[in-house]
Amino acid sequence: LHPSIAGLVTDNGLLPYWLGALSMQALPWLDPSIAARLPFALLLSALLAMLWYAAYHLARTEAAQPLAFAFGGEAQPTDYARAIADAALLALIATLGLLQLGHETTPELAQLAACTLYLYALAVSPFRATKARVATLVALPVLAASGAATTAVLLGIAGTVVCLRSSFDGARNLARWIGASALLALLVATGLDAWAWRVDRPDKALGLVRLLIWFPWPTLPLAAWTVWRWRRHLLHRHLSIPLVSAGVALVVSLSMGGSDRALMLALPGLAVLAAFALPTLQRSVSAAIDWFSVFFFSLCALSIWVIYLAMQTGTPPKIAANVARLAPGFVARFSLFELIAAALGTIAWLWLVRWRTGRHRHPLWKSMVLPAAGVALNWLLLMSLWLPLLDYARSYRPLIERLSHQLPAKVCVLAPQLSRSQLAALGVMGQWRVEREDSRRCDWQVASVPLGKEP
Repeated sequence: LHPSIAGLVTDNGLLPYWLGALSMQALPWLDPSIAARLPFALLLSALLAMLWYAAYHLARTEAAQPLAFAFGGEAQPTDYARAIADAALLALIATLGLLQLGHETTPELAQLAACTLYLYALAVSPFRATKARVATLVALPVLAASGAATTAVLLGIAGTVVCLRSSFDGARNLARWIGASALLALLVATGLDAWAWRVDRPDKALGLVRLLIWFPWPTLPLAAWTVWRWRRHLLHRHLSIPLVSAGVALVVSLSMGGSDRALMLALPGLAVLAAFALPTLQRSVSAAIDWFSVFFFSLCALSIWVIYLAMQTGTPPKIAANVARLAPGFVARFSLFELIAAALGTIAWLWLVRWRTGRHRHPLWKSMVLPAAGVALNWLLLMSLWLPLLDYARSYRPLIERLSHQLPAKVCVLAPQLSRSQLAALGVMGQWRVEREDSRRCDWQVASVPLGKEP
């Protein structure tokens, strides 16, 4: 019930660790590291689906619909709402900040899923009262149990204000359920000791600006454009709900000194706001987004392919030498399956670029296709062509293999100075019994010593 590594407990909420532990217990035939990842993969899939339905229901409201033409011919309300939902989903996938953090087994992914569930609850409250209430009662306690108790309380307060000002009966009735959910979040956070003081000032203002530029790209500039174009209608629910959701996360991130993991919770709200910007974009702006995406992601994909060829063939020799210098001891292996997957993904990218630049009518979400596809392509190439190199460079396995020549198998090892990840590597990869506090049961000690100093 209280997972720890070598007696060192987590400083985040316990719920994500419970999910990983339960998955390992329920799937004993799988490798534990694989089994622990499955709940987080399901969370990522679930939050993508919840975001689509949240954007769909927000776009169904009358204030979000486009003006009717004098002689008809405008999009049907359902079709328009589906197009906006598709655009929001593509905008979230295209966000650079989600590229790595969204694929990690970390508490922040559970927090992101809870924030998206809360956004869904607020969005569907006028149409699906029961689903909205259940989602509300689940979202905020889950967020608190995942290590974001303060964010859960702030979202509860902001959501209550938005619902009380709504003209929909279902939304106003949801306010009391939000209050109950916020109270549950308070109790859960207190019971799990999930409160933590993380307020800090940013080290450098320039670093904070850089984070706000690249991390939420391209959703933040599009969301800002939406707020500007709809500035006289910000109280309408299709704008106020995602704006409140993103605004709370932005404030929390800034108060934590520019935390990228806290900023990730703003991405669902920013994606929905970005989707409502697309109908108002000029053709020149859409073309600029397309050409930037083609240039940037094609260059990244080309770089991945060139370095892969250098790892496999030694050509170009300078790049191969750089790989050998940065990952000493790495031996490249060839996998036909990974090569085929990467080649098919690259072909699909080229076809998509040709389709987007063709002279035919495109759907509303056309401007988000290439950014989302470019992110998906480069992630596919990294997880296929570069996966052995990344595993070798980012893993502690080479270090554990060197330690295994010095330490006997399955002995007790004292490691008071090592980080959580290093302690986990000693216990999982090395199969040693690891203690972090001073223990007389251990005959061996592993220490982290700066270069040039004797232990």
